[in-house]
Amino acid sequence: MAKQKGNVVTHGLSGKIGDLLVFRQVDGKTVISKVPEPPKKVSEKQAEQRRRFRQAVIYARSAVESPETKEIYGKMAAKKGKTPFIVAVADFLHVPEIRHIDLSNYSGQAGDTIRIEVEDDAMVKYVHVGIITAEGTLIEEGQATPDISGYIWTYAAEQDNDRFNYGKIVVSISDLPGNVVEESEELI
Repeated sequence: MAKQKGNVVTHGLSGKIGDLLVFRQVDGKTVISKVPEPPKKVSEKQAEQRRRFRQAVIYARSAVESPETKEIYGKMAAKKGKTPFIVAVADFLHVPEIRHIDLSNYSGQAGDTIRIEVEDDAMVKYVHVGIITAEGTLIEEGQATPDISGYIWTYAAEQDNDRFNYGKIVVSISDLPGNVVEESEELI
């Protein structure tokens, strides 16, 4: 490899010249290389990831233009030393998570509570709970309410459910970008 020191022509140069050469800076030195060839074939998984990333960029652009979401992402960005745009892209790419569905306080009576522990990069927008019988009949459904932390949400049953044994609780959550995750817990 040829080395040249103190070249005033190439010092600090970066970019591409046609389809022949690429100039870049590495550790304060100018590196010149051949333009890399694009990959010949993209796998289905790569194509899907590229599609998701494009969607994330579109979402982040609109999120930083909205005063509400820009404020949310701005606060997170300040804590992490990043820009609101980058935080919004990451939030889009990471789906929210249902950590735990606590049914210990639910026995089929009106007023019984179901606690759901959730997690997300930014915030969970809503938690929806459905109570379903073993036969698949929807008894009731509605929105849970968050505690002050936003990590624990509670749903209070509104109706008595005399057929709650062997039914199930279905929980779906959504974050700011609209990623939805659903889980169910069997009632025994």
